[in-house]
Amino acid sequence: MISTSTWCRYLARKLEYSVSVCWKSYRRGQISDREFGDAVWKNLLQGRLTYLHWNKGQEMAPIIGEQGGTLLVRKLPAANPTHVFVGDVVVVKDPDNTDNFLVRRLAAVEGYEMVSSDEKDEPFVLENDQCWVLADNEKLKPKEANDSRKFGPVPMSGIVGRVIYCLRTAVDHGPVQNSHFSMRKDSPVLEVELDVDEMVKNHKLF
Repeated sequence: MISTSTWCRYLARKLEYSVSVCWKSYRRGQISDREFGDAVWKNLLQGRLTYLHWNKGQEMAPIIGEQGGTLLVRKLPAANPTHVFVGDVVVVKDPDNTDNFLVRRLAAVEGYEMVSSDEKDEPFVLENDQCWVLADNEKLKPKEANDSRKFGPVPMSGIVGRVIYCLRTAVDHGPVQNSHFSMRKDSPVLEVELDVDEMVKNHKLF
């Protein structure tokens, strides 16, 4: 049974997300002053803070098995250093194909100095809205991992969510290890919205 304090924290996360999303729509002229409040309430009452995403490949092993996994992804109100943190496993637009998405771990954000292990490479600082993402699988060579070591920095705005749970099989699943800050923020969302049975059903469909 979900405690009252968890529900309160969950609703606070939903309100934050709803206001942020509706504010973006308002600034773009997609909704009017009168529609803003209704949109916030609609998102708050009906919307979910998570969605399911399928990922396959060896880049994020062992968190995500090579045979693939069904992921529970937390939507973010904004992809910036106040909502996503170094150490988080994120879903980001593939810089080589914006119709595809990659799952990688956020290794650095704007302002970080990047120093290569290759002395031939000059150090550089990540600029505004830039981040560096890496594969978890240390057995892969940089070119095989298809991460920032291959394609360079990616825009923070390309991050669409944070992975908070992974189902590899019906009997092999669990929370994803993210930064301490994110796991604290996501714990009420995970407790309220996690439905393993639903993930198993969708896993069979992918």
